[in-house]
Amino acid sequence: MNSNILVVEDEAAISRVLVKILSDAFETYEIEAAFDGQSAIEMIQSKDYALVLCDIKMPKMDGVEVLIKAKEIAPFTSFIMISGHGDLETAVETMRLGAFDYISKPPDLNRLLTAARNALEKKDLLVENTLLKQKVSNGYEMIGKSEAISHVQQMIDKVAPTDARVLITGPNGSGKELVAHWIHQKGPRLTAAFVEVNCAAIPSELIESELFGHVKGAFTSAVKDRSGKFEMAHGGTLFLDEIGDMSLSAQAKVLRALQEQKITRVGSDKDIKVDVRVLAATNKNLKEEIKEGRFREDLYHRLAVIIIDVPALNERKEDIPLLINHFSNQIANAQGAQPKVFSQEAISALQSYDWTGNIRELRNVVERLLILGATEISSEDVRLFASKN
Repeated sequence: MNSNILVVEDEAAISRVLVKILSDAFETYEIEAAFDGQSAIEMIQSKDYALVLCDIKMPKMDGVEVLIKAKEIAPFTSFIMISGHGDLETAVETMRLGAFDYISKPPDLNRLLTAARNALEKKDLLVENTLLKQKVSNGYEMIGKSEAISHVQQMIDKVAPTDARVLITGPNGSGKELVAHWIHQKGPRLTAAFVEVNCAAIPSELIESELFGHVKGAFTSAVKDRSGKFEMAHGGTLFLDEIGDMSLSAQAKVLRALQEQKITRVGSDKDIKVDVRVLAATNKNLKEEIKEGRFREDLYHRLAVIIIDVPALNERKEDIPLLINHFSNQIANAQGAQPKVFSQEAISALQSYDWTGNIRELRNVVERLLILGATEISSEDVRLFASKN
């Protein structure tokens, strides 16, 4: 992640103030200044910037031109435009051209810092999302020709172009996360953010802040305003993994967000509109959880517009040869090594196993065999290094 911020402002006094404010607030970032548009473009060509604060009216090249040229050079760099009196219409136009936000002169300190923090968070998310898309398109294909996995692929193709909510069910390690990525990748929101939340990994007392954000002072450690995952996913997709582990109080707020397309940050009474496609996944039987009083039935019906059940590997063992070949090539490429061949006897031995850990377990076993096995992986290698007895 780059850690440079550029201030583009032709008025030296305002530039000094902005640099000082940003230096104090973002100590891990190097803050630099350019005093005209042409200089700014030259600096952006020679260095990566996480964020650019750019005045609209400047000599040599105005802020709109800087924004357009900079987006061609560095599409992931976030821009916040600085508008003077009478520039409001132009500032709004820059938002359509790709600016993250705009602030008016003289800049309000809190407004400036909140916009900057949100822009930096969004920028990191876009980079992460692009890397994820590369991973999905390059190496995370949905491998298999079995009837069970073909049904999943057909379901994805049907639901992806819509905005319908999808509940993805299946055992641990079966590929629920991959299904969510593919629904996003094949849908109309693919250019926007894909934000993932593992509900089981976040303590119950923090999940609401994680999802909905908080305002400064909402609780002891809330030293600044922070946007939540719903805001970060605005315009894109929010994937709620392991939603069966979410607390009932958080479930109530998620239900409201889905019903009204609004969220409220912890400690605030201000509603924030969000446009988010929600995908959820669980390895639990949510109907049983509803009976036990651990999951809201109304939320279940909101989420389960479409249900995609991902089969366990034991239900699609005919796909194991294809998966072994895929993982062998993928792991070898990542390690800069030659893929190894698996003998038919080795493949048959692996097909006979009980794969309780599903796809995730198979991949780990293939990696272990590539490291420890002979040039051609034999059934003896499987017995020695991958025995499940």
